[in-house]
Amino acid sequence: MDLKETLQSKGLPKHIAIIMDGNGRWAKQQGMLRAFGHENGTKSVKQTVEACAELGVENLTLYAFSTENWNRPKLEVQTLMKLLVSSLKKEIKTLQENNIKLAAIGNLSSLPKKVFKELHEVIEQTSANTRMTLTLALSYGSREELLNTVKEISIKVKNNIISAEKIDESIINEHLYTRNLPDVDLLIRTSGEQRISNFLLWQIAYAELYFTSVLWPDFTKQHLYEAIIEYQKRERRFGKTSEQLS
Repeated sequence: MDLKETLQSKGLPKHIAIIMDGNGRWAKQQGMLRAFGHENGTKSVKQTVEACAELGVENLTLYAFSTENWNRPKLEVQTLMKLLVSSLKKEIKTLQENNIKLAAIGNLSSLPKKVFKELHEVIEQTSANTRMTLTLALSYGSREELLNTVKEISIKVKNNIISAEKIDESIINEHLYTRNLPDVDLLIRTSGEQRISNFLLWQIAYAELYFTSVLWPDFTKQHLYEAIIEYQKRERRFGKTSEQLS
């Protein structure tokens, strides 16, 4: 049975975020270099993006490269950057055909010039698309994001642009990389690891967490449907009681 048919159209997560983990282990199982896993992981990205657009998910954020990933072996980092450029070039047609807008969050200025240029070209070309926003978290670290937010707000307080008394959640949201995105509803992590790894710490405050042992290159549309079905079974109370919700 196609799990897509069992999904409820009501109660779909508006924002799904995914920690795409397990490329290296997948490659090791095949007796191949880690780069082989990253290459095969792009197929899962394509499937997941298309599935989310088909379902009507409005926002999909993928953890593509963390600030900590710069510490990986130089060859692996170079491979990931080349793969990113080639994927962007290859998938621009798919994004346009599916009316998908590309965005990016993170310390983007630390990316190689070629990657930065290609990324911004695709972002510009897809800026008018409205069906779904696909956000790539690149050179992203949530603690760095929060630190930058505190600094920016502090400077504005110092210059009397914002008064300290008026700082609330909305002010903080306006200064995050994700200022144009809603909070995350569903966070998925593949490969069996059960941690957040410095990803969207503020934005997942009330997200449903879903962990699967499937390695990212093996992740299919059916696995995405399983995650959403599990999400739809859960009662999201946001601090209230079940009685208050009913």
